[in-house]
Formats: sequence, C-alpha cells, structure tokens
Amino acid sequence: MVRLIMSGSGEGKTKQLIELMENAAEHEVGCMVCIEPKRNMSFNLRHQTRLIDASEFAISSFENLRGFISGLYAGNYDISHIFIDNLCKVAQNSDEREIDSFLNWLDRFSSPLNLKVTVTISAATDTATDTMRKYM
Repeated sequence: MVRLIMSGSGEGKTKQLIELMENAAEHEVGCMVCIEPKRNMSFNLRHQTRLIDASEFAISSFENLRGFISGLYAGNYDISHIFIDNLCKVAQNSDEREIDSFLNWLDRFSSPLNLKVTVTISAATDTATDTMRKYM
C-alpha cells in the first residue's frame, strides 16, 4: 500500500510524516524505516524507526532507489512500514513520468508483502498527475 503526501515547500509534510511515524511506532508491529535526503529528523524519531540518510548511499536515480528498497526488505523481512521524505530529492529526479513509474512499482512491490509505504513530494497538489492522485 502506497500513500502519497504532496504539498508545497514549507507546508508541513515532514511534520505530518513524523506524526505518522510516531503513530506507527506506537501501534504497528514490525520495523519502520525512514529514508530522507539528508539526516534532518534524527532527534525527532523514536528508536523503533531506522533513519537512513540517502546521501550516504549515493542514491542518484529511481532505479537506484528501487534496488535500495528491495535490498532493505531482502535484508529484513520484519519491515512493516517505509517512509520516504522528499522523494524527488532522495532520487535526485523530478521527472513526472519517472515519479509515476516509481510509485506504480512501489505499489506492485509493497502490496503482496503487506508493506506500507508513505512518501512525500514537495510540489503543489494541482500539479499532481493522475497516478499521483491515485496514491494521495
């Protein structure tokens, strides 16, 4: 299951994501992972959530991110929720077609595993594609 949070810069997406992570840490069973472009949330998270600074792993495309997420899950089947803060910065790509393709892949990857994924994108909601709206 994929959930997309989309709004303009500075409109509270990261704060909302942190609240969702807190709620998941309280109520969900399993491990939680948060991938962010740079380590900004380290003091805001409970210890149950593994924070990953994408810049430390040279993720430079959606293809790299697909492999990274697949490897994370292959190494820990107990992951129940993945949070990705600022998807376009993590993947270093803001091409709408590639975002759509990635979101669709993420849904195909996560659904059979009962893996929840919450993603933020920093852009006005009126610029969302049909695919993006499907996950909002």
